[in-house]
Amino acid sequence: MATTARPTRPAQPAAAPPDFRHSYSKDKGTLVRRLSRIEGQVRGIARMIEREEYCVDILQQTAALRAAVDAVSILILEDHVRGCVRTAAERGESDAYVDEVMDVVRRTIGRPVRPPRGA
Repeated sequence: MATTARPTRPAQPAAAPPDFRHSYSKDKGTLVRRLSRIEGQVRGIARMIEREEYCVDILQQTAALRAAVDAVSILILEDHVRGCVRTAAERGESDAYVDEVMDVVRRTIGRPVRPPRGA
C-alpha cells in the first residue's frame, strides 16, 4: 500500500509570555457546559443504538451532535482570532498564527492543507 507523505506543519507560533492567557479563558465556563451537554448527547445516541431505535432518529441526533461540536469550535476559533492572532499581529508575529488557523479550517472543511510558504 502506498503512503502519502504528510505536509510539514508551518513554523509554530513563538512561545507565549508567562502572563499569557488563552483567549477562550473568558468563555471557559460556557465551553465546559456545552461540552457537558455534548457528552450527554453522545450517551443518548449510544442508548438509542442499544435500544435499536429507528435509524433516521439516530441520524437526526448525530446531526445535532455535529452542530453542537461545530458551535464549540466556532467559539474557540473566534476567541483565538480575536485574542491570540490579534496579539501576535501587534507583536509582528501573525504569519505563523494565521497559517496555523487556516490549516485547521482547511482540515475542518475537508480541504487539503497547503504546503508551507517557500516550500
